[in-house]
Amino acid sequence: MDSLFAQMLFSFSITGPICLMLILGVAFRRIGLINENFIDVASRLVFQVTLPAMLFLSIVTSEHDFSAASEFLTFSMLANILFFLFTYVSVGSVFKRSTDKGVIVQGAFRANTGIIGIAYVANAYGDKGIALAALYVALTTFIYNVQAVVCLTPKGSVSGLSAGKIVVKTLTKNPLIISILLGMLFYLLSIPVPDIAVDAGSYFASMTLPLALLCTGGSLDLGSMKKEKAPAWVASSYKLILAPLVISTAAYSYGFRGVELGILFLMNASPVAAASYVMARSMGGNAVLAANIIALTTVLSTVTVTMGVALLSALSAI
Repeated sequence: MDSLFAQMLFSFSITGPICLMLILGVAFRRIGLINENFIDVASRLVFQVTLPAMLFLSIVTSEHDFSAASEFLTFSMLANILFFLFTYVSVGSVFKRSTDKGVIVQGAFRANTGIIGIAYVANAYGDKGIALAALYVALTTFIYNVQAVVCLTPKGSVSGLSAGKIVVKTLTKNPLIISILLGMLFYLLSIPVPDIAVDAGSYFASMTLPLALLCTGGSLDLGSMKKEKAPAWVASSYKLILAPLVISTAAYSYGFRGVELGILFLMNASPVAAASYVMARSMGGNAVLAANIIALTTVLSTVTVTMGVALLSALSAI
């Protein structure tokens, strides 16, 4: 009993602060302490400045074993691609005639690795975990965008070609990817970063997760959860249960343990990324359904992640 309590306490120490910050974001929006303009400005500040600073510093200030990381990243890439293919086929067979099939598929695989995933990893493993998770974010950001184009492009349409160009252009200007690549360049070439820059960057980095989580909570539209329940629950089940279960089991069987297994679980158990709404809307998909899936998975993920961490902790795997 004491062991079970300790495992649940450890799990809640990871998910509890994230859950509380999301609730505060919702509450602050309700009482008018933050508004849509604040959320918009703060979200851009996080995406363009504070999160890139955190990811850059996590790489240049940590020790890395890139040979080991390459195996981890290769597994992550294959796991994400294979799960996408499975999702594309299985969801397609259930929603054969639905025009929302692509939105459901995207909601089933696209995790919020850059905000919620990083927050989970930071709580569980600190700077060491963030450094490895940053490489995972860079890899999956590219994969997710390509997969989103594939599933959201209408059957028989060639619009995916132009959308693909948009994705490539977006990725080459993505501050997260640029900061991660710069961090790797500085680390590999042993380029010194002045202490004053590290200290200033640390101030930005410390702002990232609280600000990002408040914005995420404040932007949740809980009312949308009442709409189109069946497709949203199917996508949420894939995202919160099937993806972390299948990928973590495969990783455990392959031999990953500790930080690597923990990152794979926490990233894949994260809720759907807000980018899925933007992508669905820009490509003519059901944006309301996309928003519904984001809200549902964000609310439920703290529960499913807590249970998953407790199970992996009981197995002494993370």
